[in-house]
Amino acid sequence: MPIKPNSFFETLVKHNVDFYAGVPDSLLKQFCLCVDDNVAEDRHVITANEGNAIALAAGYHLASGKLPLVYMQNSGLGNTVNPLLSLCDPDVYSIPMLLLIGWRGEPGVHDEPQHIKQGKVQLKLLDSIDIPYEIISKDDDQFDMKISNAVDTATKEYKPFAIIVKKGSFDTYKSSSINKNNKLMFREESLELILNHLPNKCIIVSTTGKTSREIFEIREKRSQSHQQDFLTVGSMGHCSSIALGIALAKPDRKVVCIDGDGALIMHMGSLSTVGKLKPKNFYHILINNQVHESVGGQATSAEFIDIPALVKSNGYKNVLFSDNHKVLTSQIERLLNQSGPNFLEVLVKPGSRINLGRPSIKPKDNKNAFMNFIQ
Repeated sequence: MPIKPNSFFETLVKHNVDFYAGVPDSLLKQFCLCVDDNVAEDRHVITANEGNAIALAAGYHLASGKLPLVYMQNSGLGNTVNPLLSLCDPDVYSIPMLLLIGWRGEPGVHDEPQHIKQGKVQLKLLDSIDIPYEIISKDDDQFDMKISNAVDTATKEYKPFAIIVKKGSFDTYKSSSINKNNKLMFREESLELILNHLPNKCIIVSTTGKTSREIFEIREKRSQSHQQDFLTVGSMGHCSSIALGIALAKPDRKVVCIDGDGALIMHMGSLSTVGKLKPKNFYHILINNQVHESVGGQATSAEFIDIPALVKSNGYKNVLFSDNHKVLTSQIERLLNQSGPNFLEVLVKPGSRINLGRPSIKPKDNKNAFMNFIQ
């Protein structure tokens, strides 16, 4: 029987855990919704990336002496290795915290290709960086004891301790939050328009999550080839750097990066690299719905960022904005008809089709067809 998110949360509260930070994960969605409803905004922070969350939690511990919790998908563990080993490790500052990690790609459990390797090496990776762990599942009737062990070990040994969460561990949580509806387009509508106006020979790199899934399905619906699109199904936050590498290697081809707000924020420093190199054939489109939709719909910090001003300050040549069908059509034409690097922010509302599928082609096949298209 799945664990009730409230029960899990109340057990943490009983152990005086009152600070939560991290990047949302689909396996932890129900727990995160519970935290949203029960923890003040300055005690629950959705961070730019998982490494930021570790450092933030470390700062909270230094100031309060309390045990913080950092949550993440296991694919984000790589972002934490530096601060875990060079900041929190007992051989350095010896800072205790709990790590709540969703186990995507668990061996024997069906998952998407980008999660398979990460899931396979998950426990070995934790062992290699000397982080002890407990594993919980939906049939776990001893999760409270495992939390107690995690807290005791972290506080007595002054080190991070991980709680690994298997798929389906948490029961459904009914959030009290009300989703705002508005007159903005959905992301898929905007992608339809964008693809309509991109030249057949331009190169497209799309970000992880539902953006790439929707692009794949749009191509399928139109009986079009997928060779023009590099679908970045993993590596969140890195699609603009992938696109930049292609643009540098193929200066005679237009390269379009279709990004997401959570991904852009995760590795925002990549904007400065584009601005420094100023590739004339680089066109960056941000689909901004202000949430981490693919993993539960938790808010990003995009609402509080003046993205056009930020991008302009990083050296992009032309920065454009759209929030409706008519403007988007004209802005795509402006984007592509001027020498880059150019940027277009497209504001959309959260939401996607319930029956949205996933790419049916293997990543290696997508890569091979894409490379042939470029050549």
